[in-house]
Amino acid sequence: MEKEKVITLIDAFKDFKEEKNIDRPVMMGVLKDVFLTQIAKAYGSSDNFDVIVNVDKGTCEIYQNFDIVEEVSNPNSEMTLDQVVADSGDDDYEVGDSYSKPFPLSAFGRRGILNIRQNLQGRIMDIEKANLFKKYQDKVGEIYSGEVYQAWSKEVLILDEDNNELHIPRSEQIPGEHFKKNDTVRAIIKSVEMRNNTTPYITLSRTTPEFLERLFEMEVPEIADGLITVRKVVRVPGERAKVAVESYDERIDPIGACIGVKGGRILGIVRELRNENIDVIQWTQNSQLLIQRALNPARVSSIDMGKDPEDKIKVYMQPDEVSKGIGRGGVNVQLAGMLVDRQIEVWRELQKGESEFEEDVALDEFKDEIDDWVIEKLKSIGCDTAKDVLAIEDSDIAKRADLEDETVADVKNILKAEFE
Repeated sequence: MEKEKVITLIDAFKDFKEEKNIDRPVMMGVLKDVFLTQIAKAYGSSDNFDVIVNVDKGTCEIYQNFDIVEEVSNPNSEMTLDQVVADSGDDDYEVGDSYSKPFPLSAFGRRGILNIRQNLQGRIMDIEKANLFKKYQDKVGEIYSGEVYQAWSKEVLILDEDNNELHIPRSEQIPGEHFKKNDTVRAIIKSVEMRNNTTPYITLSRTTPEFLERLFEMEVPEIADGLITVRKVVRVPGERAKVAVESYDERIDPIGACIGVKGGRILGIVRELRNENIDVIQWTQNSQLLIQRALNPARVSSIDMGKDPEDKIKVYMQPDEVSKGIGRGGVNVQLAGMLVDRQIEVWRELQKGESEFEEDVALDEFKDEIDDWVIEKLKSIGCDTAKDVLAIEDSDIAKRADLEDETVADVKNILKAEFE
């Protein structure tokens, strides 16, 4: 019986030892704690016990320490001199001395051995979880490359070399992209979370600005070497991105370096992002100049930054430049606003001799023909007058104001009739 129990414990030690990510001091501490916990559970206290673990050999020695007294009040921690002499065969002891004797593993009993093994396995799992959490927590913000193990409608599952699961939720995938088993995929490690004390949930992302920034660092040696700095990246995943860069060496053209000869460097990034349009612009601390560069190819006539930082920025353009400045679906002006952390409105510049209220009609004048909620939606995107609406393409208004195409068409017909 004793031999069987010892073998069971040695097997448990062996399993523990094979956990490569657990260092020796932690291993020793956990094993001792597991045994002392079981002793305390069985005897009420483990203060007078010593546990000596040899992880390499898979052995464990336990000693129970007794105070030698004239009269025993606690048999778990005290012995009389006669008892010590009879047990040890040594008559050199005296009252007041301490006596240690081996504690047999059989004293735990079969149930105790089972509890020790279960507790040990539980502690191993906790350490594995903690190690996994730390491993990936330290890598948050780095690029991870792996093969797709399984692809579902709501997420893509990737297994690392230790069969740990990494997830790319649908919300972190570029719109329109699809993966299948064994596809190689690159993404940034976005977050690591402990959910209900289960295995850490590792989230990868292909939609964050940081992912695009890491791709530039990989493709452009000057960025990796610190000669060019990526100051800010903004994205509408799958549509468009703007990357503001700055060079610390006047001899280096940061935009040309990022694009590469015949677009060789940026082309690989564009393909990785499923043909997302990428604008590389020169960074500047001058917000007005940065806005002009960001709204390219549209030409800006003037910019009203407003009185307060919370005010919307009004950018004025010639009528034929407005749609280019706004961009398809409003993406261009949206990204420009994200670069300066302000909301930007594109306005049609008044023509020579034209006052703000001349040859135009405020939208509020059409309340008899256009619903109030539609007018409010149009105002929310900077369209206060009829000409403001007519200067923007139907599809852009529909997307920016969240209106149906038919509604936009009806509104424009009403406004056009006013001028005709």
